[in-house]
Amino acid sequence: MPDKKPQDQKGQSNQDQQNDKAVQDLINALNEDLAREYQAVIAYTVYSNVLKGAKWMSIAAELKKHASEELQHALIIADQVDYLGGMPTGTPKEVKLSEKPEEMLQFDLDNETVTIKNYRERVKQAEALGHYALAEQLRKIISQEQEHQHDLATALGIDVPRVLGQGA
Repeated sequence: MPDKKPQDQKGQSNQDQQNDKAVQDLINALNEDLAREYQAVIAYTVYSNVLKGAKWMSIAAELKKHASEELQHALIIADQVDYLGGMPTGTPKEVKLSEKPEEMLQFDLDNETVTIKNYRERVKQAEALGHYALAEQLRKIISQEQEHQHDLATALGIDVPRVLGQGA
């Protein structure tokens, strides 16, 4: 005789409930990431247009490229949220502004560092749920985010912030 799983009033097993909660937690976290991607698109767009002077011209051009890549990330994340059964957020995180180019680049660098940490956690969440295609998409995004992080640190003349210990 097969073992029966404990079920609630809706006929869901505890395992199914835990899985549903884990998927909802992943959707919520991806929506936070999506809001950060929107923030990056806006920040890179604004910063690339307000950087002035010969010293900043090549950096401004690179930021425009970053804005385009961040938009692609947002589209991928929104697709994944939809695939998982969620509604993609339409609200960006707050964009910090400054008159000083170095501060703008530092804001971006800080955001990229947080983004990399978050996506590494998302990879773990996705794989734990068996969503390997999502994990693979996130790894591709992490690779580009690390390039952005490196570009920004180089532009600031500092070492790339370390984001070790979280795999992916």
